[in-house]
Amino acid sequence: MTDTTLHRVAVLSDIHGVLPALEAVLAEPEVAAAERIVLTGDITAGPQPAQVLTLLRAHGERVLWIRGNADRELVEYRRGERSEIPDPIGPYAAAQLTDEDVEFLATLPVTRTLTVRGLGEVLFCHATPRDDEEIVLVDSRPARWREVLADVPDTVRTIVCGHTHMPYVRLAHGRLVVNPGSVGMPYGRAGAHWCLLGPGTDLRVTRYDIPVAVERLVAECDWAGIGEWADYYLNARATGEQALEAFGARDARTGS
Repeated sequence: MTDTTLHRVAVLSDIHGVLPALEAVLAEPEVAAAERIVLTGDITAGPQPAQVLTLLRAHGERVLWIRGNADRELVEYRRGERSEIPDPIGPYAAAQLTDEDVEFLATLPVTRTLTVRGLGEVLFCHATPRDDEEIVLVDSRPARWREVLADVPDTVRTIVCGHTHMPYVRLAHGRLVVNPGSVGMPYGRAGAHWCLLGPGTDLRVTRYDIPVAVERLVAECDWAGIGEWADYYLNARATGEQALEAFGARDARTGS
């Protein structure tokens, strides 16, 4: 927690190693002018993890990092703590990281709290404040939100998360919950999704040349399945409705 009140914060989540999408967002004037860029996890699990890390680290202390479940899985895989990764591209991504990259990811925090003008204390996390894989959705039940946010300090009135790759803003038990969507692997709508905070919450989408980006990934990434992967994710072939249905089973959708 810092005592400094920030006026503008850009939030980038779920980049998933897609360098062209990240470059497009970082070129946005309001991202370039933001006092801080907060990354809410799943930065590296994708086709260009090392290049993404290099670009983000070049921005120095302006970038504040949070580790996502997919970043954790790459670390565990490289350390021999797990033998497989759910995402098929995961083992490839893990192999692209240097030992220094792995150690860097291992040290990242799972939450951060900043003070943002107009929003007060804002807690940033990947999935939920208590779990880097837990699912909450825009239409999650009030009882579900009460459970998930039970241990969040009363002083925190805004929670910014990621993980489900779909942008939304909603109120849950008096707290504002913001998901910026995904920079690199959007569901429901193509483009690189992100959010600008201060004094309100502004969901943004950066349009970029997706056919050119797909060609670039195919040319620069030697993973066998990159063509199909890039076409599916960069073009957001998964609809929002399909994603909500798939995630719904993990949202404990029973009871009130």
